Amino acid sequence: MRWVFTACACVSILAVALICAFLFANGVPAIAEIGPFKFLLGTTWKPGNNIYGILPMILGSIYVTAGALVVGVPIGLLTAIYMSRFASPAVNKVLQPAVELLAGIPSVVYGFFGMMFLAPAVQNFAKTDFARYTLHIEDGKGLSMFTASLLLGIMILPTIITVSKTNLDAVPDSYYEGSLALGATHERSVFFTILPAAKSGVLSAIILGVGRAVGETMAVVMVAGNQPRMPQGLFQGVRTMTSNIVMEMGYATDLHREALIATGVVLFVFILLINLCFSAVKGSGRND
Repeated sequence: MRWVFTACACVSILAVALICAFLFANGVPAIAEIGPFKFLLGTTWKPGNNIYGILPMILGSIYVTAGALVVGVPIGLLTAIYMSRFASPAVNKVLQPAVELLAGIPSVVYGFFGMMFLAPAVQNFAKTDFARYTLHIEDGKGLSMFTASLLLGIMILPTIITVSKTNLDAVPDSYYEGSLALGATHERSVFFTILPAAKSGVLSAIILGVGRAVGETMAVVMVAGNQPRMPQGLFQGVRTMTSNIVMEMGYATDLHREALIATGVVLFVFILLINLCFSAVKGSGRND
C-alpha cells in the first residue's frame, strides 16, 4: 500500500508539472514576442490588429475579486461565528445542509441566477433617482462589475463559512471559560477571545475564497458584461482574465492563441501567489 500511495502522490505531482510545462512553454514565448510591458501593461486588446494588452483584464479580475471579498467576508465570517457559538443544534441542522448545498450548486446555475435576477435588479437600481443624483451613477448597467462582485461574493460564502466554522470549533473551551471567569460577556468572549484565537484559520478561509473568486469563469462570463477595456466604473461592464480565455480560445489561432495561453500563465502566477500566502498564513498559525 505504501507504493500505491506513493504512486498516487507522484501522479498528482506529475499532473501539476505537466500543466506548468505546457503553460510556460507556450505562454512565455508569446509574452517575449509581444513584449512583457506591452502585454502586462497594455490597455488595448485587439487580436485583429495584433495588439494584446491584458491590463484591463488584470484590473477587472482584481476589482471583481475585491468586490466579492467586500460582500462575502463579513457575511461569511459572521455566519460562521453564529453557527459556531450562537446557533442552537436545531438551527445548525438546517444551516449546515444549506451551506453544503450552496457549495454544490454548479457555476452555470449561479450565472443564470445572476443574469435573470441580479442583473435586472441592479439595472433598475441604477436608474433610480437615488443612484443618479446621490451616487452620481450615469448610464449604469445590470451586466457590470457590481453584479459580478455580488454574485462572486455569494459563491465564496460556503468556503469562508465552512473553513471559518471548523477553526472556530477547534478553539479549546478553556479559552471561552477563562474569558467568562474574568467577567466578560458571552459576546465579548466570542469576539475578543475565540475569534482572535482562530485568526489563522479565518485568514486561510479568506485566502481560499480569493482563490475561488479569481478562478471563477462561467458565472462571471454571464454577468460581468465582458467588455475588453479599462474598467470605467462599478456599474459598467468588465472582462476578467478567465472570461477572456474562455470567450476567445475557441477560434483563436497563432499569436492570438498563444496570447491567451500567456494570459493563463499570468492567472497561474496569481493563483500561485495566493497559495503561497495560504501556506505562509498556515505556517504563522502553527508558530502561534
